[in-house]
Amino acid sequence: MKKILFISGLLLILTSCSSKKRSIGKQLDKTLSAAFYKNQFTGVLVIDAETKDTIYQEHSDKYFTPASNTKIFTLFTALKSLSKKIPALKYSTVHDTLYFEGTGDPSFLHPYLKDSTALNFLKHQSNLVFVTGNFQDEKFGPGWSWDDYQWYYSPERNSLPINGNVVMTFKNPELNVTPIYFKDSVLELLHKNNRNETENVFYYPPEQMDTLETPFITSTSTTIAILEQLLHKEIKTRLTMPHGTKQTLYGIEADSLYVRMMHESDNFIAEQLLLLSASELTDTLTSEIARTHILENELKDLAQQPRWVDGSGLSRYNLFTPQNMVTVLDKLYTEIPQERLFTIFPAGGLSGTLKDRFIGDDKPYIYAKSGSLSNNYCLSGYLLANSGKTLIFSFMNNHFKQSSSDERLQLEKMLQTLRDTY
Repeated sequence: MKKILFISGLLLILTSCSSKKRSIGKQLDKTLSAAFYKNQFTGVLVIDAETKDTIYQEHSDKYFTPASNTKIFTLFTALKSLSKKIPALKYSTVHDTLYFEGTGDPSFLHPYLKDSTALNFLKHQSNLVFVTGNFQDEKFGPGWSWDDYQWYYSPERNSLPINGNVVMTFKNPELNVTPIYFKDSVLELLHKNNRNETENVFYYPPEQMDTLETPFITSTSTTIAILEQLLHKEIKTRLTMPHGTKQTLYGIEADSLYVRMMHESDNFIAEQLLLLSASELTDTLTSEIARTHILENELKDLAQQPRWVDGSGLSRYNLFTPQNMVTVLDKLYTEIPQERLFTIFPAGGLSGTLKDRFIGDDKPYIYAKSGSLSNNYCLSGYLLANSGKTLIFSFMNNHFKQSSSDERLQLEKMLQTLRDTY
């Protein structure tokens, strides 16, 4: 009798789940077949986080431009590669001289993270030599837009960032410039650009009141000049570290970087996290080392091989499928405690880039990363259904001509269907 009741109960559950899936499928099919989606490309995959059952899929094995959904892969790479605290510097002491090299840590005097661990450490050293040869990457990623050099979201990559590799300019009421090294390079006049393309000359409109955040051109000489001004001491340079064991100076909590990257969609932190990950694998800082290692080791089970060229998603060369996204999100869900994971991801109606979007009735039901470039909008993450179940999803939309706000509105309706039906 007990066996019959168990089987009956199991059949009831399976029938209920099947009914829910059919209902969701009909509603999402109807939405995606509407005229709104006729001339764009859309891929979808939704799975149950516990059972791994596919709830809905449409073109889930097709490639899409992911934009900042790429940061989900960068987050996974960093979590697999880095310890609880970020390596701020690597160094070696020979007699009375400290040789140090950058790890790619973006938090060094970052305008929002403000970590001064490395600065305080260097202040207490007598003779300093900055080792420059470990950075073997390009300043910009492949496929980045050439005219983004002057905008806050596109700082250059290097081994030892300072102040996020941007110049912060504001009035209070006098003109304030950080790093102060660039004080005489900021001209208070109206100009079509924020900075000259080929030199560190910046423009701040006389009527401007808000803070202007402008990337500066990085170089070894600029890094040395800023450091010498901060430390009030001379710094020499050389290409390689002396023979011997290097030590590591650890700085800021890693999660503070992950939250900043995911909540604010910080491109610079994303790029530098891949360099940091490479620094834990080899003595060479290149994004490719970290990406290749993760794909060949931790993500060799991906159903489709992505084209992954940067950490931020600024490049249109990136190609990922909804299945790629859901696979990595599933691994994160399995390996990272939910409280920590959902803190790292923006919450709909509550935090980060989703603060004013995908708002729940009384609490967040979406924890996800958005990704947008012109004519592209993607959203991948986690959905808490009213039933108490968790769904993992990826919606990737490319090549639409309507507004992004209209695209988000249609997506929100589908997410609400999932929330209310499953």
